[in-house]
Amino acid sequence: MSGFRIDVNVMRITRITSVVQENPEVKTLYFEDELSSKGEPGQFLMVWIPGVDEVPMSLSSIGPGNSASITVRRVGEATSALHSMKAGDRIGIRGPYGVGFKPIAGRVVLVAGGVGVAPLYPLLIRLKDYGSEVYAIIGFKSREDMVFLDRIIEVLPQSMVTVTTEDGSYGVRGVVTDVLRVKLEEERYDMVYACGPEGMLREVYDLTKMYRVPVQLSLERYIRCGMGVCGSCCLGEYRICRDGPVFSGEQLLKVEDEFGNFKLDRAGRRLPIKR
Repeated sequence: MSGFRIDVNVMRITRITSVVQENPEVKTLYFEDELSSKGEPGQFLMVWIPGVDEVPMSLSSIGPGNSASITVRRVGEATSALHSMKAGDRIGIRGPYGVGFKPIAGRVVLVAGGVGVAPLYPLLIRLKDYGSEVYAIIGFKSREDMVFLDRIIEVLPQSMVTVTTEDGSYGVRGVVTDVLRVKLEEERYDMVYACGPEGMLREVYDLTKMYRVPVQLSLERYIRCGMGVCGSCCLGEYRICRDGPVFSGEQLLKVEDEFGNFKLDRAGRRLPIKR
């Protein structure tokens, strides 16, 4: 029908086309979905696992064609069910939802913690299209936890990538914010983009505020509806699914008391965030 538009809020059923084992606890599931393939870096999908649950998952690749992917760390029932899937299995998808990263042309730093590197990969591709000079700092607990590093160094020279591990088993011993602090002390950047655990993101925020560098951070909360209706993902006056998941430093000024300090569980109780 002429002018027909697919509603992002309507569930679409698609088949998994391939599965890549990234490490023992992380897999990437590829599928074909027209709306997902037109998403923006940083946006997320609501992924339905038949008979199990519906969970939010960030896009870890966008295109080419109608292809897209999500990268899943096994942490509970729903993610374990996704890990058990293979090519040909069906999942349901709504979205893409939320506010993604805003790419700029300039000197930028990508900061990733663990599987948080996956949503930054589509952003890296977009930044290179913009002609940006990109430096990446990627942190893991150990060599065994590494993901997406091969993809990153296909796009960036190795001299523009620093990998940290907490146990020193690969790259620089330490955490990403140790490296970021040195970079911001020594050089001037036009933007910092980051995705990872919220305790890490708060440290990135504090550093960029100290050195007066603009920042965009991808936050995670418990999301049920994905459309800003249920309120389960509130962060102060914001709803992560609708107003985020990507926020600027200016936006986060309004929620400094909460951001990086606590979040809500399924029952709405406050849980402290480890920093």
